[in-house]
Amino acid sequence: MAAHPLNDSTAVLTGSATSIAFEIACQLAEAGVPRIVLNGRKPDEGAAACVKLRERAPGVDVRFVSADVATPEGPAHLVDEAVKAFGGIDILVTSIGGVLSPRPFHEIPVDMMTAITQAHLLSAIYTCHAALPHMQARGGGTIINLSSDAAKSPTPGETLIGACKAGVAMFSRTLSLEVSRHGIRVHCLTPSIVRDTKAYAKVMSDEFSAKIFAKAESRAKLGVVEPADLAALAVFLASPGAARMTGQTISVTGGIAAN
Repeated sequence: MAAHPLNDSTAVLTGSATSIAFEIACQLAEAGVPRIVLNGRKPDEGAAACVKLRERAPGVDVRFVSADVATPEGPAHLVDEAVKAFGGIDILVTSIGGVLSPRPFHEIPVDMMTAITQAHLLSAIYTCHAALPHMQARGGGTIINLSSDAAKSPTPGETLIGACKAGVAMFSRTLSLEVSRHGIRVHCLTPSIVRDTKAYAKVMSDEFSAKIFAKAESRAKLGVVEPADLAALAVFLASPGAARMTGQTISVTGGIAAN
C-alpha cells in the first residue's frame, strides 16, 4: 500500500505552538503538506504560531486548536476539530510533556507523579486512540511520537521521565504491528539534548541537571541536535519515501549515544 502523498495530506501536531513540533509543522508545510492543525493550551501562542507558519509556507491552510492532550477529553476535542475542518487526518505527530528539570526520584512529590505520567506518556496514548479510527477510515497514515533518549539510556535524575518515555517507545512499536494492516505506519523519535527549546533552557539553568547535560553535550561530536534536525527526519518518515518503514525508534543525539 502506497503512502499518502504529502501534497494531499492533513497533519495534526500536538504541543506544536513552539519548539520541536512547531518546526516539524513548518517543514511539513514547506514539503507540500497543505493542511496543518497546530495544538497547545495557550490561544495567544497558537495564533502567533499560525502567523509564523504562514510566513514560512504561504498558502498553507493552518488552524490552531486549544486543548490539553494530557487529559482524555483534550485529544478527542483536537481530533474532532481537525476532522471538522479538513475531513480527516493523514499525519499525526505527538509532542508534549511539559518542561521538567531532572531531579532525583526521591525528591519528586508523590502528588506530582500522576500529572507527570499523564503529560509524558498518556498524552501520546490518548491522542493516538482518538485519531486512529479516522486514519483507518482514510486507509492509512503516519504517526510519529516524540519521546526521549531517556527511554533507552538510564540517566540520573530521569528515573520517572525515562520510564514514561520508554512507555511511549514500546507503545509505538507495538501499535505499529497492530495497525499495519490498515496501512498506518508508526514511529518514535528519541532525541537527547535539543538546543533552542524551552526544555534546553530550563535544564541548563538548573544546577543539578546542567552538570549532567553539559557533560553529555560535550559528547555530541556531530553537533548538538536542533529542532530542524528532528523535523527533517519526521518529514521523511511521513513521506512516501518511507512507505515500507514502520515500528522504528530512532535516536537523534549528535553522537552522544549509540542506541
